[in-house]
Amino acid sequence: MAEAGKTRTDEDQAAYVTFTVADHYFGVPVMRVQDILTPDAIARVPLGPPDVRGLINLRGRIVTVIDMRTRLALDAAPDDASSTRRCVTVESDGEFYTLLVDGVGDVVNLNERDRERGPATLDPTWRELVDGVFRAGDTLLVTLDVERLLNIRGKA
Repeated sequence: MAEAGKTRTDEDQAAYVTFTVADHYFGVPVMRVQDILTPDAIARVPLGPPDVRGLINLRGRIVTVIDMRTRLALDAAPDDASSTRRCVTVESDGEFYTLLVDGVGDVVNLNERDRERGPATLDPTWRELVDGVFRAGDTLLVTLDVERLLNIRGKA
């Protein structure tokens, strides 16, 4: 409900593409997402950082694949999960990266006034990446800062 004298505007709303990683619910701003796909073949990068799963060819463009389980210091995906994993492709400084996640959900519109800061008790790896937290029914939607996620990749 709007406060007296104020109307609710679209500026109060933000859209997020949601995805899961090891039973955690995450979101990134929809305006940052370029593509959602099922990876065919991921070419490994010898001596690459632990969270760089490899490279894919996305319509003639070479794209770095970031394994979100590794990036978030979570357990590796089970061997039988490779066929169900998805990629959320984002752009940063003219470069494309794709986030290898366990599953992609819906686009949700959230009221920015409902955003809460990440708790101080978060693991330092997560604290650096978390942009905010929203209550989403019985669970929490953790929104990630794409720039921070990509700028500190490879530091494990």
